[in-house]
Amino acid sequence: MTQEQLIYTFDQFKHASEYVSFKELASGHINDTFLIETKAEPFFIVQRINHSVFKDVPGLLSNKVSISRHIQNKLSYLSDEELHRQVLRFVQAKNGDYYHKDKHGDYWNVMIYIKDSVTHDVVSNAKIAYEGGKLSGNFLNLTSDFDTSNLTEVIPKFHDMPYRFWQFEQALKVASEDRKSKARVYLLKVAELKEEMHIIQKLKESGQLKLRVTHNDTKISNVLFDKHDNGLCVIDTDTVMPGVVHYDFGDAIRTICNTAAEDETNLDLVHFNIEFYRAYKKGFLEKVASTLSPLEINTLPIGAKTMIFIMALRFLTDYLNNDIYYKTKYPEHNLDRAKNQFKLIDSMVHQMDVIKTKNVYSMD
Repeated sequence: MTQEQLIYTFDQFKHASEYVSFKELASGHINDTFLIETKAEPFFIVQRINHSVFKDVPGLLSNKVSISRHIQNKLSYLSDEELHRQVLRFVQAKNGDYYHKDKHGDYWNVMIYIKDSVTHDVVSNAKIAYEGGKLSGNFLNLTSDFDTSNLTEVIPKFHDMPYRFWQFEQALKVASEDRKSKARVYLLKVAELKEEMHIIQKLKESGQLKLRVTHNDTKISNVLFDKHDNGLCVIDTDTVMPGVVHYDFGDAIRTICNTAAEDETNLDLVHFNIEFYRAYKKGFLEKVASTLSPLEINTLPIGAKTMIFIMALRFLTDYLNNDIYYKTKYPEHNLDRAKNQFKLIDSMVHQMDVIKTKNVYSMD
């Protein structure tokens, strides 16, 4: 992306700012994101949406803008300064849409940059976990009355367990004997956990779990903090879709509570951090417990286990498929990722007596 191309793209949106410089922000794995600095504040975020991953980009951006407006209306009692630090704001394109489609078929959107904000790629202390939980819970709380039928399902069947098992079974049919042999222990684990890992799905399908707005990518790097590690805003709402609360709680726990990197090969380093779990859960329930049913709260632990499992299953499936989805650095990379997630499940299970409290509403 040249400076001239970026300036041209930026100028397809309604702003009255004079461009000064840009820099690429490399934290994302799917989209291309740039910070535009202008002569006067505010600065802007310009983002190219990966339409190979997201097939309906106009629908995706409609989701983002609709949810942002809904949250802004809920927080209208805040000062303009506070509101602008706690909610994503999108800039309209000159054609009236909230995106620009360039001559190459790429889709772009522009957001207002949230000044003096920081992100964390890993959780280093319980306060960050707690603040992340508060923001994720508040996102669910503020959108609990949003009609999910107005949302586009940008990645169909994203957390659908039967679909993920179907993909796994198809991969197993074509996998090489060598790869099946190396993965044999984990193929047995999948079979052992299969019934339990459909609990959340069955509760959802029976209507016992409310279909609500979910973020679906609640890793800690998708939360903005101030310099004192106080939570500011949930970002990266590309995957906002109808879902159940367990998707957001579980995916956050999966990433926050692993004491090692997702592809750490020394499994002795992979443990489930119970301190971070309790801190995140405390912040999460402080904000959203009033809108959840007892069943939703009581099944949060199995929801966390399910979300860890679904990633283990996806990594294992890709390994059996000869690594066609996730980028890999060496032949066993996806298998190592799967092993890592299964070890995290084991560590969580060993602490389940602590995780499951007698009082389902416990903040501890």
